[in-house]
Amino acid sequence: MKSATSLLLGAALATVFFLLYTSVRRDLGGGPPRSPPPQWAQEQGTASTAAAVARVVDGAEQGTLPARREDAVAPREEETDDAAAEQRQDQQKMVMPTRQQQDTAVAPHQDLADLLRRAAMADRTVLMTAINEAWAAPGSFLDLFLESFRHGEGTEQLVQHLLMVAMDGKAFDRCNSVHPFCYWFRVDGMDFAGEQSYMKGDYLEMMWRRNMFQQTILELGYNFLFTDVDILWFRSPFPLISPTEAQLVMSSDFFVGDPNSVGNFPNGGLLYVKSCDSTVRFYKHWRSSRARFPGKHEQFVFDRIVKEGLPAHVGTTRVQFLDTDYFGGFCQHGKDLGKICTMHANCCVGLQNKLFDLRNVLDDWKTYKARVAVGNVEHFSWRVPGRCIH
Repeated sequence: MKSATSLLLGAALATVFFLLYTSVRRDLGGGPPRSPPPQWAQEQGTASTAAAVARVVDGAEQGTLPARREDAVAPREEETDDAAAEQRQDQQKMVMPTRQQQDTAVAPHQDLADLLRRAAMADRTVLMTAINEAWAAPGSFLDLFLESFRHGEGTEQLVQHLLMVAMDGKAFDRCNSVHPFCYWFRVDGMDFAGEQSYMKGDYLEMMWRRNMFQQTILELGYNFLFTDVDILWFRSPFPLISPTEAQLVMSSDFFVGDPNSVGNFPNGGLLYVKSCDSTVRFYKHWRSSRARFPGKHEQFVFDRIVKEGLPAHVGTTRVQFLDTDYFGGFCQHGKDLGKICTMHANCCVGLQNKLFDLRNVLDDWKTYKARVAVGNVEHFSWRVPGRCIH
């Protein structure tokens, strides 16, 4: 009996001590471990974190990331609702096409002015071309383009003044693997990586975006000689271009014999523009005229505004056109390889067709140089017809 009483007393004391301990712990902020939050709360926390990451990525793409602050403080309570709403909006903005998700996510920091400064000639002139994934891929136009400079007469050093403008992330990566001056002209929501067949897909927007970039170069105070990447270079064109005679000089699909005639058929694949107030105003007029000719490319609009005559507020930009005997193409070209500076794969549809004929053109040029070396160039010209050349 005494043993049972002792046991009951011990149990009672243990219970009292347990209750006292629990009470003290609760008052001190302790207590049993918390249960995991419900599933809906976990999902909400994950979404908030994803939104925060999304906002940082989006800010980097837009170039709007704020400077880092070491003394940053927590937001006031009344700001949190706005921040949560902003996070939700940023989550929605991060939905991108599949192709873009496969591309480089964030464009690197780029200083266009510094690239131009390093690439420019002494007179602030840069060569410039534009590439996308399809045209920059190994074995495609970019390789032929660069090879032509190596085999041309006095052209190899010109590559030191070439700025390559990449229209997508893969073209930018490819450029960086072969050339020092690469700039990614990123356009959110647009995919310029494919072949971009003439007047199909994103072709029009790509051409007008290129036009806008050229205006930017002029506004930064640099002259440029733009060249399509499906143009082979055999001699320097600069001796045949005089900035004192014309501030804008464009190649021709068909040349009528007079460089000053508006009857020439313009082709913006080879285009020299001198940086000055009048050419900047010309570009603004050119771009604003697009609205009057919906669905037309920049060459069509150029042809129309030149034929119309420039309004007084634009200024006195003088326009000339290049002779196809020196600046040929598949539309029209001279037969004397002793004169030729460039050859353009114009008047041709299809990437493979252009590549086939350009390879033949480059081979013909190499054969011509070999025959010059032994003094035998009689009756030698381009191989025609090809898949494009007729």
